[in-house]
Amino acid sequence: MYRYDEFDREFVDARVAQFSDQVRRRLSGELTEDQFKPLRLMNGLYLQLHAYMLRVAIPYGTLNSRQMRKLAEIARKYDRGYGHFTTRQNVQFNWPRLDETPAILNELAEVEMHAIQTSGNCIRNVTADHFAGAAADEIADPRVYAEILRQWSSLHPEFSFLPRKFKIAITGAPHDRAAVQVHDIGLQLVRNEAGETGFTVFVGGGLGRTPMIGRKVRDFLPEADLLAYSEAILRVYNLYGRRDNKYKARIKILVHETGIEELKADIEREFEAIRHGILTLPKEEVDRIEAYFAAPEFAAPGDEALFDAALETVPGFANFAARNLNAHRQAGYVSVTISLKPIGGAPGDATAEQMEVVADLAARYGHDEIRVSHEQNLVLPHVRKADVPAIYKVLAENGLAEANAGLVTDIIACPGMDYCALATARSIPVAQRISERFGASERQQQIGDLKIKISGCINACGHHHVGHIGILGVEKKGKEYYQITLGGSADESSSIGEIIGPGFSYEEVVDAVENLVDTYVNIRDGEGETFLETYRRVGETPFKEALYGTQ
Repeated sequence: MYRYDEFDREFVDARVAQFSDQVRRRLSGELTEDQFKPLRLMNGLYLQLHAYMLRVAIPYGTLNSRQMRKLAEIARKYDRGYGHFTTRQNVQFNWPRLDETPAILNELAEVEMHAIQTSGNCIRNVTADHFAGAAADEIADPRVYAEILRQWSSLHPEFSFLPRKFKIAITGAPHDRAAVQVHDIGLQLVRNEAGETGFTVFVGGGLGRTPMIGRKVRDFLPEADLLAYSEAILRVYNLYGRRDNKYKARIKILVHETGIEELKADIEREFEAIRHGILTLPKEEVDRIEAYFAAPEFAAPGDEALFDAALETVPGFANFAARNLNAHRQAGYVSVTISLKPIGGAPGDATAEQMEVVADLAARYGHDEIRVSHEQNLVLPHVRKADVPAIYKVLAENGLAEANAGLVTDIIACPGMDYCALATARSIPVAQRISERFGASERQQQIGDLKIKISGCINACGHHHVGHIGILGVEKKGKEYYQITLGGSADESSSIGEIIGPGFSYEEVVDAVENLVDTYVNIRDGEGETFLETYRRVGETPFKEALYGTQ
């Protein structure tokens, strides 16, 4: 993984010192909250419903055991003993004291971490496939290019005050595990007929109050043009993006109002003007960054008879192996998903003790690498298959062995009204109740792949628009109601879910979800047909009738 150079260390240390002085002036009254707000947002500090919240950057979701242990230490020392892993592969601390935030940032800097550009109208943390560098279906490691984009975008003088926040995602495999088509810029690694590496480029995706799927603007962008083309997109957006209305300031609105062909022409003109300059990406620079992400020295596969024996003798292990292991490019290895979705738990939360357990497992069995997925789980990307039973035993002893990756209880949910000042309804309790309703392992396995995503307001931080079943909490006459969408997807066949009908009360929504799931099970074309496939085959009518009766 990437390691700080001298400039990185000096820059982060200087930023910590600068922010420490800003906090001192805020606490002394020299700065008002309005004056302090843009300064704290530049350092990832939000003012939430009950307290401040600090969002820590985890570039492209990759960290090592030392960094994870530091996050555990911060959770225990400065928070309430846990952290929350997010859909942007970051981690949030929900209860830091303002006067202690400089100390937190200083401790993060000790392990090459920071909170810069995790908020504000800038280029946010670049996200990537959580199986990057390990997946058997991968064309190339997307983290190499994510790191190049990170270095290019960090404190870019032209893009520090964009019309609105800007998000980039990149995936290195044909199967999109990074939701690239619902980002401002989405990059899909491809190879052309000559075997050259490049990118399919999508622009203008996003969720929120106006969800849109990104539009393709390049089938094949050569590797050398990555920075120049990205800069061209940002320049066009910075020039024409609306600044009079924050709800219409995202690039997706510019795409919609301008039209993709006209906008594409603007991007291409800007690109032609800058492509043969300092933004051309030299092959030697790609090779230099790629060396940071070289595969570990894989040991011999070991005795896989241990794995086979555990399938027969260890309770729960067969289900875990079926759901939480992903194929690895190295023979005898797998990637292990560690679910942060225990039955009845808050999605994405991990205690300090659990973080330390994961750090220990990564150091002992996982070549010291950990990933955060955009689905709010953790991953050990490089694990010998023979070691999985030992890992499972430790996970089970620490409440981390839920065998539900991709199943109905593997729910994405935003913090909702339990924490967020913008939320209009609760998200976490709804997720907890749904997971309890479908908690039986046999029932989850019978239902199969199903993605439920929940947001507590129209900002869609829970990605409900791209859930197979999406749930949006809204306030209506002082009460919480939940609008349901069906048919959303965030993979290579991305789609925005369709509103199925009137919303349901907090008391009714879990029954409504169960009704939808039961309908699916009854009408699917065999157990191999997923919920999404069934919905796309039959449409909304049988689901609508199940919820509301015949009209």
